[in-house]
Amino acid sequence: MEQYKQDFIEFMVDSNVLRFGDFTLKSGRKSPFFMNAGLYVTGEQLLKLGRYYATAIHNNFGDDFDVLFGPAYKGIPLSVATVMAYSELYGKQIRYCSNRKEAKDHGDAGILLGSPIKDGDKVVIIEDVTTSGKSIEETFPIIKAQGDVTIKGLMVSLNRMEVGLGGKVSALDEIKEKYGFEAKAIVTMAEVVEHLYNKPYKGKIVIEDNIKAALDEYYKQYGIKAE
Repeated sequence: MEQYKQDFIEFMVDSNVLRFGDFTLKSGRKSPFFMNAGLYVTGEQLLKLGRYYATAIHNNFGDDFDVLFGPAYKGIPLSVATVMAYSELYGKQIRYCSNRKEAKDHGDAGILLGSPIKDGDKVVIIEDVTTSGKSIEETFPIIKAQGDVTIKGLMVSLNRMEVGLGGKVSALDEIKEKYGFEAKAIVTMAEVVEHLYNKPYKGKIVIEDNIKAALDEYYKQYGIKAE
């Protein structure tokens, strides 16, 4: 596993963004883990987060894109932090763009904020996590309505590795099947378990045997099936 992935896993734990226990998700599923990207709130956290996203985007999609689109609301700070980090790490000026939940009819009018999207642009979408792919159903038509643009891919922070709405493959794979672009994550839950299970981190074991057993049971029910 690449070093930046190991560092990102520890960063999620340190930020209390990734937690283990008993949680009820919006879907109604009972989950032994929960990720809340809304807990990245300090300048230092956002600086680091942008660098992790920028590294993952660069490694998966390269530099051949123009706009980073972060859907409202959580995608707005993610896109801003990441284009700043991309400039710092790779010297390329990527424009950020986000949508408004309601169109503005005065001043900086329209549905978008940040950079406009124009014909010929290549776009990468950035989100915190995708469980069902529902947000892409809203985001995709907004981007395509701006002109003749190409969506290069979607980057999320964590692949939960659960079946999507279709019940057969993961939400990220469903996005690829439906929309035709790659959907990637900085890390997968398999990589999280590999890095944390029964390994001391800052004097404690984050994923002990009981949590690992709960994860195994969860994935028996909701996990994607290996080919």
